[in-house]
Amino acid sequence: MAEKPWYESFFGEDYLRIYAPFLPPERSQMEAEQIIKLLQLPPGSKVLDLCCGYGRHTLPLARQGYRMTGLDLNDYFLQQARAAAREQDLQVRWLHGSMRHIPFHDEFDAVINIFTSFGYLENDEADLEVLQQVHKALKPGGLFLLETVHQARVLRSFAPHGIIRYQDDLIVLEERQIDLLKSRYNVQISLLFPDGARREHQQSMRIYTPTELSEMLSFVGLPIQAAYGGLDGRPLSMDSRLTLVCRKAASSSIDR
Repeated sequence: MAEKPWYESFFGEDYLRIYAPFLPPERSQMEAEQIIKLLQLPPGSKVLDLCCGYGRHTLPLARQGYRMTGLDLNDYFLQQARAAAREQDLQVRWLHGSMRHIPFHDEFDAVINIFTSFGYLENDEADLEVLQQVHKALKPGGLFLLETVHQARVLRSFAPHGIIRYQDDLIVLEERQIDLLKSRYNVQISLLFPDGARREHQQSMRIYTPTELSEMLSFVGLPIQAAYGGLDGRPLSMDSRLTLVCRKAASSSIDR
């Protein structure tokens, strides 16, 4: 049996164990407010949270009156998202599926893809397919908000090793490598538990330049309208993240 791609096996309890301490609800709420400010869409607008995870942004946006759909490949996260939506009495449409197959046409006022959920797939052709699906799912004039790592920052801040020690004595080791020919950032992650148990995971993501993304987005009919260094609208710089606001043409007879 073929080994699962890393993005099908990594996202689960271990992912939450590593990252949840750095993603408190206050941060998610603040980022949702920043998303609203960037999109400038009125409550009631239909928004797809592509790679929604456990609803970290989907739920606070729903609380603000947006008609949210969350799509993710990870059923474990979606179960958590559904439970949280029920607990908060929020109406959200949750879908289990791949970002390569978005089952909508001219449906959404906006699609958001937040916290480096783009570039996981095996090659640029697969990533381009995702962008084509986003274009198809958007209404004419709809917006695509992409928030991800910035290649320049990754290269400038690169360190081959990292260690994080948590309050309960969990230790997370990262061994990092950049494939310069393929522009992929590869990380071997080791979780060392206090009882001596050890689990291993891998990450591999394509780190794009703004120029590369601009060309891909223009090709699929989603030209960039604005570029920022973060969801807070700070200027794009060599040391910032990358946030792009793109727009589908108001009238389009071709979905690539």
